Amino acid sequence: MRVVLASGSPRRRELLKKIYDEFEIITSDVIEETTETEPGKMVEALSKLKAQAVFSDIVNENSEDTIVIGADTIVYYDSEVLLKPKDEEEAVAMLSMLSDRTHEVYTGVSIFVFKAGKTDSFSFNVRTDVTFYYIDKYDIAEYVKTGSPLDKAGAYGIQDEFAKHVAKIDGEYIV
Repeated sequence: MRVVLASGSPRRRELLKKIYDEFEIITSDVIEETTETEPGKMVEALSKLKAQAVFSDIVNENSEDTIVIGADTIVYYDSEVLLKPKDEEEAVAMLSMLSDRTHEVYTGVSIFVFKAGKTDSFSFNVRTDVTFYYIDKYDIAEYVKTGSPLDKAGAYGIQDEFAKHVAKIDGEYIV
C-alpha cells in the first residue's frame, strides 16, 4: 500500500517513521483557510484540506491502494489562535504570553484511503492542555535565537529543548 504524508513537518515525519518503514511526503499548496472558529473543528478542517488536496492530485480509479494523512496543529490561549509566528518578535510575544500559564494545543488529523477501488475518509482532533513554568526573558530570547520557534504553532516545540519549560501536560503528549 502506498502511504503518503501530506505535510512537510519534520515532527510528523518522525512520528510516521515509527509506524511505517516507507512512505512519501507530498505537500499541497492549498490555501489553509477555514470558516470554523472552534479550535478542534478548525484543525480538523485544515488537516482535511491538506489531505484531500494531495489525495485528489495523486489518486484516480487506476491507482494502487493508497493512504494519505494530513494534520494541523494550533495553540489556543485566551480565545486567541496562535499559529506559527511570522517573525522573532512575534515568537517572543507568544512565549511571553504563555509563560506561567496553561494553554490548549489542538491537533487535527485527516486520513483518506483508497482501497479496492473505493474511497473513504475520516478526521478527528485531540486537545492537550499544556502548562508552562515561568520563563524569563533571557530563556525566551535564547530559544528564539535558535530559529526553532518560527515553524511551530505557538512558537515552541514540546519535543525539543523547550520541553524543560513544560510544568504539566493534561492529555496526549504526541499531538
